[in-house]
Amino acid sequence: MGSSLLSLAEQLLKDLQRTYSETKQIPDDRLIALRFVFGPCALQALDLVDQRSVTCVSSPSGRDAFQVLGGSGCLYTCFTSCHYCPCPAFSFSVLRRNESLMCKHLLAACLSQAMGLWQQEQVSDHT
Repeated sequence: MGSSLLSLAEQLLKDLQRTYSETKQIPDDRLIALRFVFGPCALQALDLVDQRSVTCVSSPSGRDAFQVLGGSGCLYTCFTSCHYCPCPAFSFSVLRRNESLMCKHLLAACLSQAMGLWQQEQVSDHT
């Protein structure tokens, strides 16, 4: 995937954040753009956000990660800052085949971050 497509995806998420903060809705043109840029996983990711399957895990030192409960019941810890998800789809479609920018879990984390729709969990910096 080219860097221009990644730049387009980042701009789309910024636009979505601005629009959603103003209207609390995603306009049809943004839904079409999400589907165009991210493919079929866009609707699956939006479904995960609607189901409140995304949790932001934060520590007092300011570190954040997102946990996404997938449709199969598996919990995936996604890192939006470095665009990583440990799921098989990310390994295969994103890393190996270079067919997608993100898997549905990582996209759900990015969308929930843009829309401000996630569960919150605080954890300690100590184990």
